Amino acid sequence: MVNVKELNPEASPQAAFGARVRSAREARGWLQDELAERVGYSGRHISAIETGRKPPTLRLSRGLDEAFGFTGTTESFERGWGEIRNGSLLEGFPEYLGQEARAAEIRLFDVGVVPGLLQTPEYASAIEEGHVRRGTLTSEQAAERVEALLERQAALVRRIPPMVIVVLDESCIRRLIGGPKVMERQLARLIAFAEQPNSVLQLAPYAMGERRPFNRVVNLLTMPDRSVMSYVESQTNGHLDREITSVLPLVRAYHQLQAEALSQAESVAVIEQLRKGSP
Repeated sequence: MVNVKELNPEASPQAAFGARVRSAREARGWLQDELAERVGYSGRHISAIETGRKPPTLRLSRGLDEAFGFTGTTESFERGWGEIRNGSLLEGFPEYLGQEARAAEIRLFDVGVVPGLLQTPEYASAIEEGHVRRGTLTSEQAAERVEALLERQAALVRRIPPMVIVVLDESCIRRLIGGPKVMERQLARLIAFAEQPNSVLQLAPYAMGERRPFNRVVNLLTMPDRSVMSYVESQTNGHLDREITSVLPLVRAYHQLQAEALSQAESVAVIEQLRKGSP
């Protein structure tokens, strides 16, 4: 008799996902190898998913939905995969993404890394590959993160696009990510962004010193009803805030940041010089 491992769906979202796969498979009388053939994976991989030893991926989840007839339903495995993925994000960020997709104005400040909305696929991939090398992500998870980022960027392509205002600490353009060619294309992307009619791009130069009001990522959203919310991050926490008493000081500080930063023309000139290899 085959030894069937007992599952504990309450152990984690990943374990619950695996238990659902086994339940749906057994309800149809399929062996693991039979399900594997239908979704294009090995039986060993399906076993690892069912027992929670491997995390699900977007491709697998969609394959399961097609095999079980769950596509677009409340039972969708793709939906379950999204819940697992969002669960690994910083607190508040999944909700922030939903608000960002309908904001009338987006204001961003970042340090060290070009913000996701402005990243090229190659730049984003280089960042995620760093996680793979450190063992914090699998290759498939890294690829899915890049795909999710591109979907996030596409969500801002609308009939009436939002106004996007970005202030980058100078470290964002000086820090080499992915090598010279990847960085050159990323700098070109920033210049192209600055040329759009619904965008503003500024650099906060190193010379600002202590006059720079932020030392961490700050995102401010103005919604269609003119309400404003903020999202700020530390290394381990994220916080979405709608309280005007705490959001307003961030809005004021952002205006001060813009006043101290280089103008868009000056910023583009610095980026262009760096892109051409000038110091």
